[in-house]
Amino acid sequence: MGQIAASIRRERERSGLSMAELARRAGIAKSTLSQLESGAGNPSVETLWALGVALNVPFSRLVDPPRPAVKVIRVGEGPVTHSERADYAATVLSSCPPNARRDIYRIEAQPGETRASDPHMPGTVEHVLIGAGRALVGPTEAPVELGPGDYVSYPGDAPHVFRALAPDTLAVIVMEHI
Repeated sequence: MGQIAASIRRERERSGLSMAELARRAGIAKSTLSQLESGAGNPSVETLWALGVALNVPFSRLVDPPRPAVKVIRVGEGPVTHSERADYAATVLSSCPPNARRDIYRIEAQPGETRASDPHMPGTVEHVLIGAGRALVGPTEAPVELGPGDYVSYPGDAPHVFRALAPDTLAVIVMEHI
């Protein structure tokens, strides 16, 4: 959690926001933000997304440590963040370096609660490829059912969902930040 704490603090300071203002923009308590910046908290996917949107930075900039030029991430490795509302875990595979505009995530999800996402930064587009299982994915009003090998892209700057329909659903999400 030290990496996430340092990243949140770095991005907040870079943006020139006070703790109170960032907490207000992200819709979280100032005490929660203080805990996160001190490394005492364990933020959910939803909290980190809200902070990323409030800071106008990709989610990955808050969770992914710097990596060498050649990188291999084995299954079970990498920074994993869990949803507080669904059996859904996102692992950052490749974060967007400065001046680039994409992040790549491996998603592992189980049937049950839908992972509902609030809009990300304006211009964000999500690309989803299902590797195993089945999922309902896309805009909240019109998600599509996908199976292994199926792909969909949709605006990530509007409300959207990911709901596993089969056990051990695996997907790759590429987020473009335009």
